[in-house]
Formats: sequence, structure tokens, C-alpha cells
Amino acid sequence: MNAINWADLSFGYMKTDYNIRSYFKDGKWSEPQAETSEFLNIHMAATCLHYGQEAFEGLKAFKGKDGKVRVFRMRENALRLQASCRGIMMQELPVELFEEMVLLAVKKNERFVPPYESGASLYIRPLLIGTSAQVGVKPASEYTFLIFVTPVGPYFKEGFKPTPMVILREYDRAAPLGTGTFKVGGNYAASLTAGDKAHKMGYSAVLYLDAKEKKYLDECGPANFFGIKDNTYITPASESILPSITNKSLIQLAEDMGMKVERRRVSEEELATFEEAGACGTAAVISPILRIDDLAENKTYEFCKDGKAGPISEKLYKKLRAIQYGDEPDVHGWVTIVE
Repeated sequence: MNAINWADLSFGYMKTDYNIRSYFKDGKWSEPQAETSEFLNIHMAATCLHYGQEAFEGLKAFKGKDGKVRVFRMRENALRLQASCRGIMMQELPVELFEEMVLLAVKKNERFVPPYESGASLYIRPLLIGTSAQVGVKPASEYTFLIFVTPVGPYFKEGFKPTPMVILREYDRAAPLGTGTFKVGGNYAASLTAGDKAHKMGYSAVLYLDAKEKKYLDECGPANFFGIKDNTYITPASESILPSITNKSLIQLAEDMGMKVERRRVSEEELATFEEAGACGTAAVISPILRIDDLAENKTYEFCKDGKAGPISEKLYKKLRAIQYGDEPDVHGWVTIVE
């Protein structure tokens, strides 16, 4: 453990001591069990490999100044996983089993929770896959649910620093009435080509427009979008957006700060009126947006003229982080302390 440079962690995988697994077979989930192996032994005809019956979640645990470890809003993740299960016809995992396994995964790997001063956290990755052997296109009858953890630094290497994003009109993230609202692997596979193109051009992420009309804002690649103007927190409403737990939390904090909140369709043209803009999600919390380039239309929308994040984004970011680390009171009951 002494060899780990906690302050310089990337957002990547590091081997930890245990992962926690449960199996669905004959109509019931097994008791959770701790495993040391990093590998899965699955049938070559498993539905996850052929028909995309795979869903996952992402959440974090934080070590506070008091030495206590806190997990942030895990019930919301359990409920979102159930929604993903309904979306692609997988066996729903009970909320209580999800929460039990999250806490067990953190406890069993507690020595990997980064220290308070480092600013790093323990990333928790729940994964649910269809495992029964099938060739016909239909839901699996057996499933494996597992949780592994890994210590991570910031998702964007710049940390809380504005980065440029790009609109690439030739790509869609998800179709209307498709799987965009579910956290399933296929959505992320579909974003890889556009994301790679954006990175090679010097952008941190793609801001996707709606697939139907190419008029309205959808998501920033792996995160939800929000804009700030006239003391109002504005975030897109769309049938293709993953419901971000971080965005939900920021909305509550914005209301606590006396801001107005609007979740509605946001046209691309409205970008010109925003004082601040950001991408939000579990991995980065908030990634402030420096500017957005719409290459096809030869338009640029700038938000941080001095290169610094806006005051409201910074205030929201610091407030949420303070709750996660236990530096400010958890008035909404978001945090679970690992006993």
C-alpha cells in the first residue's frame, strides 16, 4: 500500500483484494460471496456476449477527515439498475441485496479507500450480466451480479478545470425511445467512435444533439449537461438521457442555494445565453466547459473567458464534494457510513 501515490491516481483499474458476487438461478438470488479472482467463467453462448444483456452502475466511497468511510447515494444506483433491468429484460436485483453487496465490497477492500487529503476516492462498479446459454434472441434465465472496487483520481486529468467540448452532428448517442435512459454497455460502445474523434481533435467530450431533429441538447458523452443563467440551473429533458444521480443531487443543491431549476428541452441556440456550462456525473462530479464548438455550423459558444470555472459551478462542486467527504452536514440523507 505504501507504493500507491494517492494524489496522482488516474481514473483507471487497480487490482484490489476482493469482489462480491451473487448468482440468479432457479428463480432466486444466492447469498453474496467474496471472491479473489478477477475473472469470470461464463458460457460462450451467454446472452451478455451475444445480445447485450449487460447493465452496470458507478458510485463512490470517500474517506472523511474523521476517518469514516462514506458511500454516496447507493440506493439511487440500486433503483437505476432496476430500471436498466426492466429496459433490457434482465432479472431485477433487490435494492437490499445491492446495498448489502456494496457495503461488503467496500469493507473487504477498505485499505484501498484513498486518504482524505488525497482528493481521490474508491470507485465502485456493480455489473449485471445474462449468463445462461442461448442462441435464440430472448432474455437469459440465469444472471451474475458482481461488484468490484478500485481507487481512482479525477476522470478528466485536468480535474476541476474547464475543458473544450464539441458537437459532432454526424453521430448520435442514442435513438429516441431506445436505450438512452438505461445504463447499458451498448450505449457506451456506440459513443466510442465519436469520442475518439473528439479526443484526437483536442476536445474532452462530445456534446450530443437529439437524434431526431438535431436541434436540442442531449448529453455530454459520459455525463449530463447543465447550463447556468439568471440564477437558474437548466438541464435538458429528453427521452434519450441517462438520469444522472449527480445531476439530481446538483439540482437539489441549486434549489437549496435559492436558485431556480428548469429541466426542459434546451435548443442549441440557447447555448449563446448561458453564463456557465458543465458536464456532471459520478466520475467527475462537475467538469466545467470552456467552450463548445459546433464544427458543421462553424459556431463557437464560450463560457469561461478567463479560463476559470464559473462561480456557481464552483460553489455547487465544492458543496457536493463537502457532503461526500463528510465536511458538511448530510441534510438530505444521501450518505451511508460504512460501519
